[in-house]
Amino acid sequence: MNPQVESTATNVAPFPASRIKPRAGLVLTGGGARAAYQVGVVKAVRDILGNPVANPFPILCGTSAGAINAATLAVYADNFSRGVANLLEVWENMRCEHIYRTDPWSIARSGAQWLFAMMLISRKNPVSLLDNAPLREMLERNLDFQKIQNHIDSGALYAACVTASGYTSGQSVSFFQGGSGLEGWERNQRIGAAVPMNLDLLLASAALPFIFPAVKFNREYFGDGSMRQIAPVSPALHLGADRVLIVGTGRQTSDQARARSSIYPSIAQIAGHALNSIFLDSLMVDIERMERINRTVMLIPSEKLSGSALQLRPVKVLFITPSQPIERIAARFIHALPRSVRFILRPTGALNRSGSNLASYLLFEEPFCRALIDLGYEDTAARESEVRQFFHDSESNAHG
Repeated sequence: MNPQVESTATNVAPFPASRIKPRAGLVLTGGGARAAYQVGVVKAVRDILGNPVANPFPILCGTSAGAINAATLAVYADNFSRGVANLLEVWENMRCEHIYRTDPWSIARSGAQWLFAMMLISRKNPVSLLDNAPLREMLERNLDFQKIQNHIDSGALYAACVTASGYTSGQSVSFFQGGSGLEGWERNQRIGAAVPMNLDLLLASAALPFIFPAVKFNREYFGDGSMRQIAPVSPALHLGADRVLIVGTGRQTSDQARARSSIYPSIAQIAGHALNSIFLDSLMVDIERMERINRTVMLIPSEKLSGSALQLRPVKVLFITPSQPIERIAARFIHALPRSVRFILRPTGALNRSGSNLASYLLFEEPFCRALIDLGYEDTAARESEVRQFFHDSESNAHG
């Protein structure tokens, strides 16, 4: 499936009578520094809609770095344009040191811990490759989580959700905060739990495996929400969305010339491939599943569909994903990484063009982030008519 062509699809989801009101959902996926692309997309949406104050996405769902972006929009749900401006201010001035410690001492200490553990010199397991304490500090300064409930009470927001993965249970848990009538759900290896949004949940959802430390919440350690997330769009549907705008951070390519190589892959290539599998593959599979459901729904007579006790409805999906391979963009900006980070990544091959996939997840630097914001904006502006139709249909349903 070419996501640039297959821009819309319909799915079907159960809506109890208490949740009949049409609501648009925004789903922001993971990808570390790649999440800057999402900011370009919402910036374009803001401009296409004419800098609205009213929040056009009553349901906000995010995973990994996308969880942080979604939570920011939830905190500013009373003024969507101001929320987008906040995201732009942060991402356009991003530095690696804002996300993880880059000073030589911290990097050397972390590298030594991993080296000693692998050589069995130390029995203490290293927690992570990088220390993301600066990210915690930045989020504490910028996000007032109490505002989320205030916006839910005022009607500016219906629900906010972030997904994390339990390292002990192996379950994908979607933590949501929403309006009355919303209930948790349980499916195979994935559940929804009503929990107020907080800093630990965001850090847990954004804890890249091996790279950032897991976070203990209640009685379990949680890591990046993209792990074990077999249905990324599902939380938005469970929360009552009748249409969903999904922003991916990867691009599927059929470039077979790049796929052929007689050189053994570097550690960075293998790690980048693993991260792509975590962040990209499940989303593509979920959208393909939705398209199959759509074809099935087309065969069901409308009178049977409307007469269902579960109030089945079609769910429209608009999928926006990068038109250019992000790893190629990252290769142009690897030099922007702090010297200490380049030092620790060099042995893995991440500084080579073939290893830039791994680097793209860690490249929290202004030039790279601004390039992704511009790409997200251009990709969304190029599909302005589809975006307008997405919201026009929502308004038509609300008044119909």
